[in-house]
Amino acid sequence: MQARNEIKASVQLVLWTLAWALTLALAKFGPELLWDKQQVASWAAVAVNFVAGIGWIVAFTRFLRVLDELQRKIMQDALAVTLGVGWVVGFAYVVADGADLGARDVDVAVLPGLMGVVFMIAFAVGRIRYR
Repeated sequence: MQARNEIKASVQLVLWTLAWALTLALAKFGPELLWDKQQVASWAAVAVNFVAGIGWIVAFTRFLRVLDELQRKIMQDALAVTLGVGWVVGFAYVVADGADLGARDVDVAVLPGLMGVVFMIAFAVGRIRYR
């Protein structure tokens, strides 16, 4: 029964992740490629992305609830490290940018990319540590 619940929660999480990613791409690229920067369409795309994001958060929370205690601990440790790195790097960048210390502007998309890499590494380390 536990395995079936994990599979169901995993599938729902994957579907919500895809929905969020697709609506994010639509909100980002739609104004120039699909609807010629019409504000109503752009706001609608952002709203749909926001709702998909909320759905993703709910699906992720449900996913965490069905994991066994060890998997949940590994996941929460990896998420804690990822949040910490995101805050520290993000605020360091804001401070450095405010003091005009950067030689060039850094795209904000670097931060979620960095956080994704940090999460994968922290999760892998957790799996190895708790073998």
